[in-house]
Amino acid sequence: MMRGYKEPSFQDRMAIAHSAKTKALAQLNSKAPIDPAEQARRIASRIAREEAQQVKRAAAQEAKSAAQAAKEAAQRARQDEDRLPSETSLAAPARAPSEAELKSARDLRYAARKARKGRS
Repeated sequence: MMRGYKEPSFQDRMAIAHSAKTKALAQLNSKAPIDPAEQARRIASRIAREEAQQVKRAAAQEAKSAAQAAKEAAQRARQDEDRLPSETSLAAPARAPSEAELKSARDLRYAARKARKGRS
């Protein structure tokens, strides 16, 4: 006849936990200490890597600001180009439309309004 599963008691669980803890401590203590020269080499390589990342970030930031400055300069140039023709047209004396031109514009607006309403 087979025996059924026996639930471990509190003392059994405590013994298992204690043995696992002592085994983990033994593994940790059996590790060889890090050689000071190796530790110094690791620290130096980490510092060099961080400095390289800082230089890379600074270069990227500088490139970004240069691109932004170029974009703003191009935008200002476009605004200046747009402003120059309008300034020259403002500088030229504005010619007042004659009575005939005003009447023809009024007649065109009237004809367009009549066409929209469906009358001829």
